[in-house]
Amino acid sequence: MGRIGRFFCCTALALMAATAAIAGVMNPIPGDPIAIESGKLSGTLLDSGVKAYLGVPFAAPPVRELRWAPPAPVKPWSGIYNADTRIGNCYIPLRATTLNHYFGEIKSSEDCLYANIWTPATARAGDKLPVVVWIPGGGFQEGSVNFDVYSGAPLAKKGVIFVGLPYRVNIFGNLAHPELTAASGHSGNYGLMDQIAGLKWLQRNIAAFGGDPANVTVMGQSAGAMALDLLQSSPQAHGLYARVIALSGGYHGVAAPHLETLAETEAMGVKLQAAMKAKDIAQMRTIPADQITEIAKANRIVFTGPTVEGYVVPGTPADIYAAGKQTDVPLLLSSVGNDILSHTAVTDARTLADYKKAAGDLYGADADKFLKLFPAANDEQAAAQARAVARLSGFGIMGRDWAKAASATARSPIWLVQYNHPHPYPPGVVITDMDVKTAGAYHNSDLPFWYGTLDSLNLYRHIRDWTPYDTKLSDQMQDVVVAFAKTGNPVTADAKIPRYDPRHEQRLVWGDNGATVETLNEKQLDFIETHKVAGH
Repeated sequence: MGRIGRFFCCTALALMAATAAIAGVMNPIPGDPIAIESGKLSGTLLDSGVKAYLGVPFAAPPVRELRWAPPAPVKPWSGIYNADTRIGNCYIPLRATTLNHYFGEIKSSEDCLYANIWTPATARAGDKLPVVVWIPGGGFQEGSVNFDVYSGAPLAKKGVIFVGLPYRVNIFGNLAHPELTAASGHSGNYGLMDQIAGLKWLQRNIAAFGGDPANVTVMGQSAGAMALDLLQSSPQAHGLYARVIALSGGYHGVAAPHLETLAETEAMGVKLQAAMKAKDIAQMRTIPADQITEIAKANRIVFTGPTVEGYVVPGTPADIYAAGKQTDVPLLLSSVGNDILSHTAVTDARTLADYKKAAGDLYGADADKFLKLFPAANDEQAAAQARAVARLSGFGIMGRDWAKAASATARSPIWLVQYNHPHPYPPGVVITDMDVKTAGAYHNSDLPFWYGTLDSLNLYRHIRDWTPYDTKLSDQMQDVVVAFAKTGNPVTADAKIPRYDPRHEQRLVWGDNGATVETLNEKQLDFIETHKVAGH
């Protein structure tokens, strides 16, 4: 081989090696392949000893004639399926590299119903290990199980099987249309159907990975938690899980988002069809996803989320719970300290003068009542009370209202917790979608602590200065997940979470100096409920 040939050969090998280092190289797992219902499956052994099965199909690709259809079964394969790569996101836009949650360039496609599964090093079929299933958030518009912050390896190392379960979002997960309704009696909620299909797939297959289908904990955040509230209210999901962990989301109380009716969502579907200039659903299914997305954007057409269509979602969770028809399982409900849905002048106040003015502007004749419930005599106290209002508002009050609604008709225990520890940032760091000086314990900030994935936020640029306390706190929060998954009780030696009692409402709060128990003030909560401080 000549010099030029050797140069190109070596260069190609170097590029291949670099690509392999980024994508990950399959490291065979002793004992693989395992057998699941669709065929033989092999995973990859991580350096930690954890076994990873990445990109495992649990439903047929929802493309072409299966777009806007319930998830179909996986087609069986011959040979061995190598599950060593995260496949892709359920058609969402790529993220700018300067955003807070940037986790690399992961492809996006309608072909996305692939689970990621991590198991302990010694897991074998028949071990009956507890299973934790992750449902990601993203406002039902985006989100992904493939972000590095959602790696299940740390929790798997602690003894549970962790499953990341994707689902269709935005137009492809939420569209309803009269033609689709006429064909099946209902339409919409395809993303929720994906979740149900995934949970049913796990019931049939998780034992092959060493999991116990009778001991499945579903865990969701933001829209993922909202989805779990709907699944707990749905007869279609009954019996598919043993307990629920809901982080920063739900459909209860003053902060609950609107659930559209089938007629409302169908009208949006008809509007999209007109904008696409398509004669029917069959033609709509032939148009590429990127074109549909651009057409919807240009015409301000948004499918906001799930729909009350009488099948998957028979009614609002508030009504289902009031009738005692929800699935009665143990609940661990969480929020974060700056988890409000929209800011007000009160929650943003940092001086006594601003605090009092904001109270007057926002509450008028009831301002004095507010100031008695949340008193402040100086700037420091005013800023503290503003933060207290924020902690009680938005997703914080939603979690409390979910607990209260469940406790009225359920027998299973309930626990409330809150994460209230701001991240440590390097001096001068710039993150374009947040102000690090005022972010506090922002929405999503608890996730790397629950999963033990603090380092994921520093993968592509250094934007966190983690401390030994952060590592310790993350370890304690992971232990809560593991304890709950194993026993149905989240209490640990480091997190003595009080069981929720509507007559004496308490929650555990993780702050800058460990865990403390906070007693909720019912009069304060009632004021927030009736005056809509949550921003709704």
